[in-house]
Amino acid sequence: MAEQPAYATGSAPPPNPPHKGEGLKRLSLTRDAIDQARRLRKRMTRPERILWRALREAFPEHHWRKQVPLGPYFADFVCHSAGIIIEVDGGQHASVVEYDRLRTLFLEAQGYRVLRFWNNEVLNNSAGVLECISKSLSERNGPDAAH
Repeated sequence: MAEQPAYATGSAPPPNPPHKGEGLKRLSLTRDAIDQARRLRKRMTRPERILWRALREAFPEHHWRKQVPLGPYFADFVCHSAGIIIEVDGGQHASVVEYDRLRTLFLEAQGYRVLRFWNNEVLNNSAGVLECISKSLSERNGPDAAH
């Protein structure tokens, strides 16, 4: 009798191998973190959706992930291989400046560069936002990395 695949037995298949720069950190995530990341992905704001599409179209050679758990935080967008995190902030972030500062310090200590954009920047100046991201990709990976 042939062995049944994992999905037929009700057990989950093994996770995909990590992408370059990702390490094995995601394999140690708690179920709560995974569930919260899934909820955040389903409930992305309009500016986040616009930037998600723009990142994938403007920088297809980079592997972008959205709503990624990193330690106790969730990053809006991450390119592990370039070491860049992009945050799209709404008006509520004006009242949590200290929290965002500590969060940024934590993420930078993990080796990431954190880029922050306001919702209105993404909505009204996406070309400028993409130019800033392109410059950061070039700085992190050399001049040919952005395009």
